[in-house]
Amino acid sequence: MPNRPQNTDEILERLTAGNARFVRGEPRFAVVTKEKLADLARVQRPYATIVGCSDSRVAPERIFDADMGELFIIRVAGNAISPEVMGSIQFAALHLETPLFVVLGHEGCGAVTAALDAIHRGAQQPSRIQRLLDNIIPGLAGIDSTLAPDEELRRAVEANVRWSMHQITETPEAKMRATEGKMKLVGAVYELATGMVRFLPADA
Repeated sequence: MPNRPQNTDEILERLTAGNARFVRGEPRFAVVTKEKLADLARVQRPYATIVGCSDSRVAPERIFDADMGELFIIRVAGNAISPEVMGSIQFAALHLETPLFVVLGHEGCGAVTAALDAIHRGAQQPSRIQRLLDNIIPGLAGIDSTLAPDEELRRAVEANVRWSMHQITETPEAKMRATEGKMKLVGAVYELATGMVRFLPADA
C-alpha cells in the first residue's frame, strides 16, 4: 500500500485519480496478494471514510480504484444518517483518525426516489423502510414537485448528500475536529452511466 496521505487535498487527489483510472478501465488494485492480506490482518490504516449507499452498483473501492485497507466504508440505503451510522463515523474519526470523510450519493438512488414519492405523492412503505426514509425526507423539503422527474431526482440526490453532510457537521466531535484542522468533509455524486464521481462545490 502507498504511504498513507495525511493532507486532505492529497487524499482528494488520490481518490480523483483512482476514479479516473476506473473510468478508463485501467485499475491498479484488481488483484489482492497474500502478502497484502497478511499485512491487513495486523492493522488497518485507512486514509478516508466513505459514507455511501448500499446500491450494488456503487462499490467505493472499485470506483475509486483503492486498495484493500485504504478506505473505511459505511454503506446504508440512501446514505442515510442514523445512530448506527453516526457511531461508525465516530469510530473512524476517533480510532482510525481518517482526515477525510466523503458522503457519496449516486444517480437514480432508489431510497431517494421512495422518499420523494412519500413527500409528493403520498406513497406508503413498510414500517422499517419508512423509518429509513424518515431519515432522508427532512433534507428534501425544498425540492419542487413540479419539476420533470429526472431533474427532481437529480436535485434530490444532491440535497440528500448535503443533508447527510449537515447532520455530520452538527455533531460536537465533527465541530471539534474541524476546528482543530483534523477533518474535512466533502460531498459527491456517482454517475451510474459514466462511472465518474462528481464532487459537489463546498459553497452550494
